[in-house]
Amino acid sequence: MPAFAEGESSVDGKQLLSKEMQSNADLWGVASNNNALVSIPEYFTDKSILITGATGFIGKVLVEKLLRSCSALKTIYLLVRPKAGQTAVNRLHTITKSRLFDRIREENPDVLDKLVTIEGDIMEPNLGISDEDVARLQEEVQIIYHSAATVRFDEKLGLSLKLNVGSVQKMLQLAQGMKKLEVFLHVSTAYANCDRKKIEEVVYPPPMDPYKLMNATEWMDEDMLATITPKIIGNRPNTYTFTKALGEYVLLQEGGGLPICIVRPSIVGAGWKEPVPGWIDNFNGPSGLFIATGMGLLRSMLADSDAIADISPVDYVVNTLIAASWHTGLHRPATTPIYNCVTSSTNPSKWEVIDNIPHYYTKTPLEVAFRRPNAAFTQNPIVHKYWNIIGSKIPAYFMDLALQLRGQKPRMVKMVDRIYKTVETLKYFTMHHWEWSNHNLEAVQALMSEEDKKKFYLDVRPLHWESYIEAYCIGTKRFVLNEDINSLHVARRNIKILRNIRWTFNTVLLVLIWRFLIARSQIAQNLWYFVTNLFFKFLRYCRATSSTH
Repeated sequence: MPAFAEGESSVDGKQLLSKEMQSNADLWGVASNNNALVSIPEYFTDKSILITGATGFIGKVLVEKLLRSCSALKTIYLLVRPKAGQTAVNRLHTITKSRLFDRIREENPDVLDKLVTIEGDIMEPNLGISDEDVARLQEEVQIIYHSAATVRFDEKLGLSLKLNVGSVQKMLQLAQGMKKLEVFLHVSTAYANCDRKKIEEVVYPPPMDPYKLMNATEWMDEDMLATITPKIIGNRPNTYTFTKALGEYVLLQEGGGLPICIVRPSIVGAGWKEPVPGWIDNFNGPSGLFIATGMGLLRSMLADSDAIADISPVDYVVNTLIAASWHTGLHRPATTPIYNCVTSSTNPSKWEVIDNIPHYYTKTPLEVAFRRPNAAFTQNPIVHKYWNIIGSKIPAYFMDLALQLRGQKPRMVKMVDRIYKTVETLKYFTMHHWEWSNHNLEAVQALMSEEDKKKFYLDVRPLHWESYIEAYCIGTKRFVLNEDINSLHVARRNIKILRNIRWTFNTVLLVLIWRFLIARSQIAQNLWYFVTNLFFKFLRYCRATSSTH
């Protein structure tokens, strides 16, 4: 394996790299009349599909969309590992019983029988799949969606390499033996090349030779690897973006002859239209920060409000996966198509769009709110740290004291510390913005029928960001925290109580500051007595007025 330094081309760079796609004619070709008439649901008819990462956020929505919109497919095999005492079958059963699958259970419950669990683990040799299942998959599968990965930004480098690079190698080995394979779709990230300001739909030279790095990490202990990780990842912000870039390179290096395509989503957010507006089921990415704001625990956010916030709704991402696999399987491009699945190219929004989140959570409050929602953006790390201490950390100590007095376990300080760490982790993405091209996705959309464009919508220009963010906030309440939207009166009463507590606390604090710190001069003391005397006269007047009525 040749060394591959930053900015250089690989030995076989013709198939790997180009500042432009080698040839649009080669990539897209000219569809035959027969292919041009094949819709997406028709293409998936009687197809057998393998999905990794089906228990993850994108994977679950992908499974639901395929079953609902391409119900004539034959089988969906799901690679699932046992976890927390649950078998792979039990984990799948839990997912299909969730609200995400409500519509399928109501309209076409029999289609759920097309889901088949394959017990395995992308960390294990040969993916931990039995010989019998390997033979079955290689005999039947026509489409692969490889979305399994670690999405933790602060994952240890060794583990991130195994999950985001090693799993690609193992999936390719499995795919090489598949007799009917038509598509191998790899889910990457739009931030794999975040060290560049403008990101084209190409695979760039990797920041480091992944093969040498993986060999080196085999003999390094964790402490040594943790020490040198910052130097290894260089100007990338975390191990996630670093290993995703390596995974793309390995995919093209070892996937020769396979019908590969790569989809790179940006920050994946709640559903825009499907399965319902605002659907979200995890604390990852912006969801956790939204919830922390709604709970009143996040008071300051490090962000450039003028920077572009590229959030891609999960249903838009899943539609891209399905449309990209349809095009790859049907038209067989001569070169590997890469799709930057982003929104900023056609419907940009700035981080200021989430300025209204405290308002949304005041309008539709969370039942678990500890303080009235109130958060602001700042680019100044000193100001951010100040507000974290004054607005979050100190109140958290008081809340923990109150919990202890009630015989409960203190937890607020730990929660605030985790939120602060998350903000620090995400600041690279909230303080910068990028320019992506997405010509390939536009070209796929142009090939789709009008019916497919409605069902597998890729046009995000109609997306109204303020309405989307509000639905997102409501989605965190309904689907992540499982709060009843019909009991808003209880949550709103709680918000009013929290508001009154805040006003009372601020008033008492102001009085104490004035009485013991400011009122040292005779003039200040006279002013103090005048104000308090005026206040009590006002109270007596109000009482006298009420008694006469």
